[in-house]
Formats: sequence, structure tokens, C-alpha cells
Amino acid sequence: MTPAQAAPKPSSDPTGAEPATGSLPHQRTLDERPVDLASLDPGEHARIAAGTSTDVFAVDDATLLRRYRDGRDTAGEARVLRYVAGLGFPAPAVIDASGPDLLLERLHGPTLLQALAAEEVSIPDGARVLADLHTRLHALPAPEGSAPGEVLVHLDIHPANVILTEANGPYLIDWSTARPGRAALDVALTAIIVAEVAVDAGGTYSQAARAMLVAFLAAVDEDVVGSLDEAVQQRLVDPALVSGERELVVPAAELVRHLVELARHP
Repeated sequence: MTPAQAAPKPSSDPTGAEPATGSLPHQRTLDERPVDLASLDPGEHARIAAGTSTDVFAVDDATLLRRYRDGRDTAGEARVLRYVAGLGFPAPAVIDASGPDLLLERLHGPTLLQALAAEEVSIPDGARVLADLHTRLHALPAPEGSAPGEVLVHLDIHPANVILTEANGPYLIDWSTARPGRAALDVALTAIIVAEVAVDAGGTYSQAARAMLVAFLAAVDEDVVGSLDEAVQQRLVDPALVSGERELVVPAAELVRHLVELARHP
């Protein structure tokens, strides 16, 4: 969640909902209604979201097309999504993937960010949602090729990347940065992203973000401080940051460090 993302906005990427375990609840419906990705013309469908590098089009009420403008191959992202969804983790179902295109299950609901802004979800509950997603993801079997001590990490877990659905709860979306890594780095990046909003003095949500950060740090067990320097370096090279956001990264990390130390030595 960057300062530019903090203001409430229309639901931008309704790609997820949470299954309890095993197969996704809507997978059978999708399998029975195949969509030919090769024949899809985005110009015939409404664009419902535009990110830094992607455009998202509504194919129909149950399906959306996510297309990378730079032409990057989505095979790796699709492979990760199929892996986690197959293990029962709340991630959107992949229907098809080809080149820069991902055809995904479309589910409806507000982002966690929107629900927090509308006071439909409390700050402590929102923090617990983020912490629980980390815990559940890092508990999955490590993907093939992971080094000892590594787990699957998302590296972009924040309130705007969580979709809340009425039937199945929170789903985690936007898996473009997922890879094997250390759980503590994943948690530290979430902390810094939330802290960026907290240190933005002119931001509408700075006080709420600080409260969420305190609640999130209290809900996780990882050594966040030990991974802050690495998280800062990774955050600073994130191409999704817009003008003015990079200047908030280092102060955000210092706030995280301060709050952790304050909790340890009140």
C-alpha cells in the first residue's frame, strides 16, 4: 500500500476469494465453460483496472483477462498460482496463460484497503488478515528448487492486494513477484509498505496506517528488523513506485525498527 494507493477507489482487480481447503470452489464451473484465450480481443471487453504494468479486462462475470503491457511472459506467475491454489491457498484460479496474458477467475468484493477505508473492517482485524495470509503462505511446502530455509514468498502482501469476498473471505492477488525466499523478508516488506503510508505526513491515512502497522507487527513472529535492510533495497528498485514514494522507503523502515524496539523495551 503506497501513499498513491491509499485513497479509496473502485474495486480494481477482483480476482480472488478464499477456498477452505483443496480445490477452488468455482473451478468446476470454470472448467465447464472454457474460454479461448487466443481468440479474446481485449477491445471487446471493458477495462476494469489499470496498474503500473498491467491492464485488466472483464471477459464476463466469472472471468477476467490480465495483460502485461511490456509483453512479459506470464508462465511463471501462472505456475505459482496453480501451485498455491492446488494446495488450498486462497489465490485466483488460472484458466489459461499465454505470453503476456493471464485468464483468471473473476471474483467480486472490495479490497481490504477499501473495507478499511469504509470502516467495514477494523484495523486490528485487517492486520490479522495480513498476518494470517503470511502464516498460511509460508506454511506451504517449499517449491521445487528452494534453498534450505526458504519458503514461497509473495513479496507484495498489502491491503490493496487482498480481495474480500462474502462467501469465501480474503484472497491474495497479484503474484508477479512471488518466488522462493525467506519468510522474514516477506513480512518486512509488508511492514515497510504499510509504514510508507504512516510516514507520509500529508497523507489522509497516516494515523490509521501507523495503527495498522503496530497491530501487524504484534501479530507476526518473524524477525522483521533483521530483514529490513534487504527489504529496503528491494523496495527501492520496485518499478511500481511512483514519484515521491521512494523518499518514503527509508523513513518507513526506520519507523518499523522504532516500533519493534519499542515493543521489545516499552
